[in-house]
Amino acid sequence: MFAYLAGRVLSAIPILLLVAIFIFSLVNLTPGDPALLIAGDNATPAQVEQIRERLHLNEPLPTRFAIWAGNALQLDLGTSIYSGQPVTRLIAQRIEPTFVLAAVTIIITVLLAVPLGVIAAWKANSWIDRAIMGFAVLGFSVPVFVIGYLLAYVFSVNLKWFPVQGYSPLADGPLDTLRSVLLPAVALAMVFAALIARVTRAAMLEVLTENHIRTARAKGLPTLRILIVHALKNAGVPVVTVIGIGIATLVGGVVVTESVFNIPGIGRLTVDAITRRDYPIVQGVILFFAAVLIVINILVDMSYALLDPRVRG
Repeated sequence: MFAYLAGRVLSAIPILLLVAIFIFSLVNLTPGDPALLIAGDNATPAQVEQIRERLHLNEPLPTRFAIWAGNALQLDLGTSIYSGQPVTRLIAQRIEPTFVLAAVTIIITVLLAVPLGVIAAWKANSWIDRAIMGFAVLGFSVPVFVIGYLLAYVFSVNLKWFPVQGYSPLADGPLDTLRSVLLPAVALAMVFAALIARVTRAAMLEVLTENHIRTARAKGLPTLRILIVHALKNAGVPVVTVIGIGIATLVGGVVVTESVFNIPGIGRLTVDAITRRDYPIVQGVILFFAAVLIVINILVDMSYALLDPRVRG
């Protein structure tokens, strides 16, 4: 198992390098001169040239990438064009809202989707199964921002149970934090839960036809024990895998949801940076998200190695 995980870690290095090359090329080949944006309309040509020298914009593209990548390895992602603050500091200031939102979303999703998938498989081809799969189709079909606006209108504007927008830091109390992220987390969980419920149902249907399940039923074991202990445990590999893969969908969802609910997280920072064409922030945030996704994939592979006896052996 150690050799398997070591191979997965080593394979992540060239992936991260390719992502870094793509990000750097995409941002640096777009129209516009960062030096002119930083200098402003009233800057003299000499001032613009000084900025170009400071940012190494006169260097060839490979040299600029080597400088940027070397700084990134030292956790130096550059400086924001507009605020003048280090990109690493800006990301660190926005991590808490994004990670709290993602964590609450994952918890809601797993607690909702896995039981629904198990029930749908248990009651296969019944009206319960069709109702759950209808919910899954609805979750796939409706955009996240539409669900977000509907939830805000019903539970914030009309019922006034939750704040319309904003984020309450953990330092002000976890209950206030939960209230501030619950609606956006539910909006994100709708799409995420639809995916996991369908995969859980498919995996459970396959396991429920195996011989050891028939043996457990013949012994008269309780249905709940058969479903949870014997069936769900053996169906855990694809479920855990799709949970890890589905986290990647949270990246795009977080950007939209944080904008809808005005949450000052990394997604909102990304939208503002793109609007202002703040290239260092855009590069830094995308690289940060890529690194997070690679780490998540490695953790999923670790779970896979623990659940699959062929890898564990």
